Amino acid sequence: MAACIVSFINLDGIRHSVEVEAEGLYEASILGLCAFRKHDVEPGAMTQLEVEVRSSITHTLTVSKVREWLQRGVRTPKEAVLKERLRALLT
Repeated sequence: MAACIVSFINLDGIRHSVEVEAEGLYEASILGLCAFRKHDVEPGAMTQLEVEVRSSITHTLTVSKVREWLQRGVRTPKEAVLKERLRALLT
């Protein structure tokens, strides 16, 4: 299941959006249509629906772990530039 934002723009130019949990495009569309109907803003048959799939990853770490990573050596020039920029932000 993924969080999806289903939206459409009505004839007055107003965008209506709803967030649903769905396993696919058509399921998200139908759940969105049901939610719009429930709130009396059901789109017409030729109205274009936009379905945005939201993916989210959460990582948890301690501040000390972040600082340890920042002080560790670098493996690439790109990582060196990144760490230097991030160190400057903390000073």
